[in-house]
Amino acid sequence: MKTTNKVLVTATNYSALCAEAKQLLEEAGCEIVENRLGRPHTYEELIPLVADIDGVVAGVDKWDEEVFKLAPNLKAIARFGVGVDNIDLAKAAELGIKVSNVPGGNANAVAELAVGLILSMLRNIPALQQSAKRGYWDRRVGEELAGKTVGLLGFGHIAQMVARKLQGFEVRLIAFDKYPNEAKASELGVELVSSDEALRQSDVVSMHLPSLKETRHMMSHEQFAMMKPSAYFVNTARGALVNEEALYQALNDRVIAGAAIDVFEVEPVSADNPLLGLDTLLATPHTAAETAETYRRVGLVTAQALLDVFAGKDPANLLRE
Repeated sequence: MKTTNKVLVTATNYSALCAEAKQLLEEAGCEIVENRLGRPHTYEELIPLVADIDGVVAGVDKWDEEVFKLAPNLKAIARFGVGVDNIDLAKAAELGIKVSNVPGGNANAVAELAVGLILSMLRNIPALQQSAKRGYWDRRVGEELAGKTVGLLGFGHIAQMVARKLQGFEVRLIAFDKYPNEAKASELGVELVSSDEALRQSDVVSMHLPSLKETRHMMSHEQFAMMKPSAYFVNTARGALVNEEALYQALNDRVIAGAAIDVFEVEPVSADNPLLGLDTLLATPHTAAETAETYRRVGLVTAQALLDVFAGKDPANLLRE
């Protein structure tokens, strides 16, 4: 009779940044298999790993029917973060696999990076750093954030934290959300507007919507054309929200002034992605949630979620299709 639960961790840097979570699982008798790649697994890479696993601490790898067929013992998927667009919730429920996430666990980290990307774009910080390290004295003129209008597409927990952090920068804050939190908007001094008005009025548009069927490619040619030619676009949410061809055209044709994105439609992003060749694009490798504090916090929640399922209980933040 099997007495040890085997846990596959596809989130990265687990031993280094989730030592307490790893200890929690090991003390409960779990065998842990870690991701040593430093990036998400492909389907082919998951094949030899999933045959006898009981639980997963999942990063952004894809978990669908094809993978589930290879993992007959799988009981639980604890998403290392909040977004679950990489997990087929309906099929998981059909097979009795309990899926959970950690809402809010990485919110502060993502909000901080969004603000950092805005400032980096306006002041050309990455380019200036490279110039200085090469011994050049490139005194290019940037822009100040004060006095600008920042539009938030989505007004959930992360966007609200962005708004709070931007309050001290003397900006006008506007936001669109299908189901707006009017009380929170009033508290944070945020004006609620339509999505079109957020695009037309903003000097900086920051994306914070979930990745759903109805939000796929929400930002496409028409939407970028609504923005000011002097405006900037930031995406720390999900790559599927943006039509990358449309973003490339908007940047290449100077329809907008610049963009900073932490997420891509296909990840890891290929080096031949045309966006990466544009000097008006600032890119980071889906790293918004990558802080020591987030890893510790989310690591402990996901570990406990797996242990709860192994003990026959529902985990916190159980998701249902």
